[in-house]
Formats: sequence, C-alpha cells, structure tokens
Amino acid sequence: MSEPILQVQELNAGYGDFSALEQASFSVDHGQIITLIGLNGAGKTTLVKTIAGLHKPTSGKVLFMGEDITRLSAEKIVSRGLSMVPQGSRCFNRMSVHDNLLMGSFPKSARKHAKETLRHVYELFPVLEEMKKRPAGTLSGGERQMVAIGRALMARPKCLIFDEISLGLSPAIIKDIYKRIIQINENDKTSVILIEQDTQRALRTADSFYVMLKGKMVLSGKSNEVDAEMLKKAYFGI
Repeated sequence: MSEPILQVQELNAGYGDFSALEQASFSVDHGQIITLIGLNGAGKTTLVKTIAGLHKPTSGKVLFMGEDITRLSAEKIVSRGLSMVPQGSRCFNRMSVHDNLLMGSFPKSARKHAKETLRHVYELFPVLEEMKKRPAGTLSGGERQMVAIGRALMARPKCLIFDEISLGLSPAIIKDIYKRIIQINENDKTSVILIEQDTQRALRTADSFYVMLKGKMVLSGKSNEVDAEMLKKAYFGI
C-alpha cells in the first residue's frame, strides 16, 4: 500500500497557555516500526495521547488509513484499529489477568474474535496464561506490562503505540518485551510507534526515527543511516 497507515499533519496542542506541540508532522507506513525520541518534556507523550484521542489538539490533522480521526473519541479510534499501551504498566489491579485482557476486546469488530485473539496473546506471553486467574495487582512490573500489551492486542490493532514501556523494568524483561514487539510487527504485520528514552535500543528496533525537542520535530531519518553527531545535537538542542 502506497498511502501511509498513519499521517500526522502540523499538529498543535497544549495545556492552557502552554504549547506542548508545534506543527508536529510525521507518518507511519503499513508494517513499519518508527520511534519518537527526545528528552523528558519534549512533547512525545502529548503527541501520542493526541493521536489516540486522549488529548484534543488546537489545530492540525490526524489521518488513519485515509480517514480523518482528529476529533474522534479514544474508543472510536481504538475501534478503527489504533491502540496505545500507556506508560506505567497500567492494569485493573483487582481484576484477574484473564479479565484484564478481555477488557481490551470491547470493539465490536474485536469481540467476535476474542477467543482466537486471547489464544494468540497467551502464545505470545505464556506466563500470562499460567497466571490468568491471579489479580493483576499481584504481578511484577514486567508481568503487568505484558498484561497491558496483551490488552491492547485484544482490540486487534493495525497500528500499536508503545509509550515508554521500559520504564522501571529490568534489562532482561525489557529485552524480552522488545523481542515480543518485533514478533507482533513481523507476524501480525502491525505497524508500531515506539516512544523511548533508550535511544540506542529504539534505533536498533525501528526502521525510521523522529527526534522531538520542545514540541517540534527537529530531525528524522532511517535508523540504520543515523548520523550520531547530528542526532546528539538534535536531541539536546545544541
């Protein structure tokens, strides 16, 4: 397909008088992994929350599979095939792992395939099937992150956003989760957007990168062709 699955066009957003995004534009092709990198406060989380319908832009446009989704609610955006795994390993702590996962299949298009998708999630994360009756709040941080990813997959997304998923996790768990992300991308043909502080890991995983600084896109390119000095200058604004 020649048309990108996601196109973000000159997006502006803020909080009161504070401008968090300024003319932010980027695109994601079908089956592509891209990464958005930058310092804390660069605007990365605001950008993906705005794309996902969790924060309203002041201007600009978001197109998903050719449709303008800029003003749609978060639940309608998920139903279209765009899901997000937020930072912080968020789960419904008193609910079982199994029920947490089923919560992700609320879109009508996903509900009828819930059993099939659940099997797929358990194949991807076998430890979750072993713990499916346990309350999610009793799991480790890495296990809760797996639940959060599995819940997002239950909506059968065509594009999946991961926001700072490695925060607070051990290197071994991070390595395993990134392995699963690559599997999701390659086996399910799911496009992926990575928001990451670990620049080197993100660049090794992604096809293309965008650097954000103070709400603006300041550098982009192919991950395997990155100029380290240019990346450093863009990242720190020097």
